[in-house]
Amino acid sequence: MEEVFLPIIICGMLFIGMPWLIFHYVTKWKQAPKITDEDERLLDEMHILARRLEERLQTVERIIAADNPDFRPARSLDTDDHIFDRRN
Repeated sequence: MEEVFLPIIICGMLFIGMPWLIFHYVTKWKQAPKITDEDERLLDEMHILARRLEERLQTVERIIAADNPDFRPARSLDTDDHIFDRRN
């Protein structure tokens, strides 16, 4: 009798359980919030603003360094190492 239930359980898991599990997570993935065009535009604006603020900070540091020879500006980040450039 147990030899009959084992193949039924295995077939049930393969043909019912696995597809149910896959479709369940596919549905959850499709319902996940996505970035909208408005969100992407806002991120682009914030990226531009961050660039401008960084340029202003570098300008202020250059001015201070010209006035005060003991001033050591903060380590500037290369464009490749910059946190905002990691959009690829």
